Amino acid sequence: MPISPPASSPAQAPPDVRWTRVIAVSTLLALIVLVLAWELWLAPLRPGGSWLVLKALPLVLPLPGLLRNRMYTYRWTSLFVWLYMTEGIVRASGDRPPGDKLALLQVLLCAALFTACTLHVRLRQKHAKRAASAAASS
Repeated sequence: MPISPPASSPAQAPPDVRWTRVIAVSTLLALIVLVLAWELWLAPLRPGGSWLVLKALPLVLPLPGLLRNRMYTYRWTSLFVWLYMTEGIVRASGDRPPGDKLALLQVLLCAALFTACTLHVRLRQKHAKRAASAAASS
């Protein structure tokens, strides 16, 4: 007898929930790559790279939770990403090229990650309520 995945598995999720998960994970990975490339090669504060590359480490923390589809991780990631959004806004207004363009890209990625995380939480809650009311009525 085959073992079926749990009800909260990403494979059984509605398409809109799956898409928000894909977007959240993709934008988080893109943000990690951007931070690393920016601070090591593209426009480091000092030639040869800077210690600001370490700001990529906190971005790695939510990755396992997002990959495991943990609702709590989506919630705190939607708040956590505002730190990077703020840094991007500050650097977009004060850095010289290409740092200002990279900061703008960081702001866009942060906005996409925030939107994907909040939509994911809302859609999962909506579908859970529907499933609970359908189970209660049957």
